[in-house]
Amino acid sequence: MAITKTFKNLDESKQKRILNAALKEFATNDYEQASTNRIVKNAGIGKGMLFYYFQNKKELYHYLIDYAINIMIDEYFSLIDTKESDFVERLKQIAQVKSTYYYNHPDVSNFIGNIFLDDQAQLPEGLENRLQDLQIRGYSLLYDDVDTSLFRDDVDVEKIYKLIRWSIEGYQNELMNSFKGQNISFIDLEPYWEEFDEYLEILKTSFYKQEGEFK
Repeated sequence: MAITKTFKNLDESKQKRILNAALKEFATNDYEQASTNRIVKNAGIGKGMLFYYFQNKKELYHYLIDYAINIMIDEYFSLIDTKESDFVERLKQIAQVKSTYYYNHPDVSNFIGNIFLDDQAQLPEGLENRLQDLQIRGYSLLYDDVDTSLFRDDVDVEKIYKLIRWSIEGYQNELMNSFKGQNISFIDLEPYWEEFDEYLEILKTSFYKQEGEFK
């Protein structure tokens, strides 16, 4: 996607201010309800300047999608080690990376989520393809090369995947809600990860073969 030249030439702090204001607006509202007036107010710029950098609201929206995808790939997906074949251990790693990513970029996370939920969004083919690739890559990070021989033989593997993933995501969402309004850099996360490990061991006891069951 071509970067708007005049916007690219801005100093980085001003770019970030505009992008953060726009992401917050589109993360909170759908495309039709999002207000460019609120964006320029929160960014501290004139409305004419916004449309000097981006021709219209749609061009800004498309630019934000491309920008958000890049952040998600660089600061989330690229940090996941898929060499870990133990499903629970991989999810543990994903949860830790995702927590840092979410707290650094909450509006990016919510914005991307809204796009996937909006069936009415009319996007250029290039962005549609990038979003589809993002979904495929996310699925691969979860499930590719997982060692299913670790799971009990008497339980459906797909159901194990879902139950473990729901459990971990539920715990993670509970933590995120409890930390709202706080600065994550000042929170000692170690006790929470220790508690998380205890839950993971319970999941392994429930769904993994026990010692002596492996052939």
